[in-house]
Amino acid sequence: MNRRQKLSSVIPFGYEVSQEDPKVLDAIPQQLEALSEIKELVSDKVLSLREGSAWLEHQTGRKLSHQGLKKIIDAERLGNKP
Repeated sequence: MNRRQKLSSVIPFGYEVSQEDPKVLDAIPQQLEALSEIKELVSDKVLSLREGSAWLEHQTGRKLSHQGLKKIIDAERLGNKP
């Protein structure tokens, strides 16, 4: 299972707080797969940020604003993790 350290009070899209250790985040594979698919479609200008955000909410049940999606895509372009 993919894990990462919890760095702030905001839980990144695709992760949840671990039940074993509240300082660790566990990956949610379904959300990360959907995010990966949408990032590609938005980057290729097939979908707008707003459309991508709405699609993610529909597929995963978790909200991500269009600004949040842009932040994730921009961070990936710069080689940073959001």
